[in-house]
Amino acid sequence: MADGRESPLLTEEQLERYSRHVRLSEVGVEGQRRLLDAKVVVVGAGGLGSPALLYLAAAGVGTLGVVDGDRVDLSNLQRQVIHFNHDLGRWKTQSARRTIEDTNPDVTVVEHRLVLTRENALEVLAPYNVVINGSDNFPTRYLVNDACVMLGKPLVDAAILRWEGMAAVYVPGKGCYRCVFPEPPPPGSVPSCAEAGILGAVAGHLGTLQAIEAIKLILGLPSELQDHLLIYDAITPEYRLVARKRDPACPVCGENPSITELIDYEEFCGVPGRSHGEPAPMPAPSLTGAPAAPGGAAGDGGRVAAPEEAPAIGPEEVERLLAEGAQLVDVREPHEYRQSRIPGSVLIPLGRLPTRLSEIDRSRPVVVVCAVGERSAQAVELLRALGHSRAYNLRGGIVAWANLRKPLESG
Repeated sequence: MADGRESPLLTEEQLERYSRHVRLSEVGVEGQRRLLDAKVVVVGAGGLGSPALLYLAAAGVGTLGVVDGDRVDLSNLQRQVIHFNHDLGRWKTQSARRTIEDTNPDVTVVEHRLVLTRENALEVLAPYNVVINGSDNFPTRYLVNDACVMLGKPLVDAAILRWEGMAAVYVPGKGCYRCVFPEPPPPGSVPSCAEAGILGAVAGHLGTLQAIEAIKLILGLPSELQDHLLIYDAITPEYRLVARKRDPACPVCGENPSITELIDYEEFCGVPGRSHGEPAPMPAPSLTGAPAAPGGAAGDGGRVAAPEEAPAIGPEEVERLLAEGAQLVDVREPHEYRQSRIPGSVLIPLGRLPTRLSEIDRSRPVVVVCAVGERSAQAVELLRALGHSRAYNLRGGIVAWANLRKPLESG
């Protein structure tokens, strides 16, 4: 300053706004200044990204990048708390920016209204200090991980499904997502949140945890999640920390990496890419050890075709076709089938469909069903591509069927 005095770290208004922070010995005035100077990017303004963004904004993280290529729809509002009813139809980046700016004028929001790809990922993520992954599909999960390793960026990762979640923090030199999950599961083997469901508060819990871990990274505080995978069961409720470590043979962060540039992640995962608006689902974790499959998507986040691309019919039309002799095929997993199914349906899980095509009678129509019509849409696309011209998807799946009080059985 001209009079020789140094400018304060925080303004009087900021001292008031962040007064509960600066009273924490781990934060203080200098720590709050670090938060204001920090840059964090969140991939996906969905169920995980929404609470993460809100709490980072309220905490005074000075620059927040939002990566998302989707628009807000009504089904998002059950868990994506950064969006509101008046935001329906808006780009999620736009909706998130408006909410953040209303929450804290100290924060600069950078909209990345796009789908993250191997062509743009390094450029998009490079300016930021911390990356939070709230993406909804396996290709993006591996893409973000690999990009963070190559850029030397810490990654705060989480995944959710039903009543469960998992989280980890991957920092340079201490392993990466591939060290825990070297290969994605087969396409269709992990249901999406749209298929299996998700309690909105579970998304909020894990997204808030991601915000906490990002703040700890900025402040230089230690975290058990840098060496462990956290598994959370909301029903019990129970938390479990599973030890993890860097794999020296990891193809990305190992001693002799074989992947030194970003690859075709859709081909690697066996699914087409998509946007990042919904949090990554996860298989039900085992609380007796490490999870059996990666936390991430291969359903809502990795579908072969959107439901509207497959010929879809409603429950009444399905009943008519069944009365005329159509075959009914359920492509969910066995545990879902046992819980609730349409009488007369035959179980052929989506992942096994290519090897069990002989069980589908080409001489009569076939109706394919799943939970909400997403996996069944994939199955219909496959059957039609193979020449089964009378394959149809039950629009809305078991949920739509049950909503009209149509018969179901279990056991």
